[in-house]
Amino acid sequence: MRVLGIDPGLRNMGWGVIEVSGSRLSHIANGICHSKGTDLGDRLLSLHMQLTDVIHAWTPDVAAVEQTFVNKDGVGTLKLGQARGIAMLVPAQAGLAIGEYAPNAVKKAVVGVGHAEKHQVEHMVKLQLPGVKIAGADAADALAIAICHAHHLQSAGTLAKALARAGA
Repeated sequence: MRVLGIDPGLRNMGWGVIEVSGSRLSHIANGICHSKGTDLGDRLLSLHMQLTDVIHAWTPDVAAVEQTFVNKDGVGTLKLGQARGIAMLVPAQAGLAIGEYAPNAVKKAVVGVGHAEKHQVEHMVKLQLPGVKIAGADAADALAIAICHAHHLQSAGTLAKALARAGA
């Protein structure tokens, strides 16, 4: 199964695709969509088109998106929310199920600590995906989101199998 992780951002939207085979994770691709244009609508459209291209190129089976945190700058939070809307819309248009994770949940799943630093997340992503060449911090975060979703899917699959056995 291929998992697409998306780290929403209006300027830079990170993405990463991993392959999950049992408990084995492997890197497929990663990158950053850079918004183009000066108008907000043009920037959002640019992100939409680039993320659509990513889905067509790498054909993920599911997607995961980081949840937006609210900061002191209301305007910045609103713009980030609009970019997150694109991050949710594009996989939904492709018919993908989408998981959503808080930043602390992603860090805890990948690093083991909910308040890990960015460099710690990137280091653990490199350990879990040997040989990966990461396109930048946003792509590292997106790969971490994909890894987090893979762990949750594996846990859910294990639980579903156990429940099926118990009911049999």
